[in-house]
Amino acid sequence: MAKQVFRLDREFIELNVLLKLLALASSGGAAKAMVAEGLVTVDGEVETRKTRKLRVGHVVRVADEEIQIAAAEA
Repeated sequence: MAKQVFRLDREFIELNVLLKLLALASSGGAAKAMVAEGLVTVDGEVETRKTRKLRVGHVVRVADEEIQIAAAEA
């Protein structure tokens, strides 16, 4: 499983935006479809809210990718 850290420089990022930014989805629509199909988990639970607000400490999994949401380095 590939692991990566996403440094959050604001209060939160929406799930569909994260998937697009990290190129795990080819577009915002593709990201929303992945979530709707149950292909994404947040903290081990299948997430169906396309615009779920992700904050520091959340762990997102898509296929063989794991993304840890962390605070931006000061």
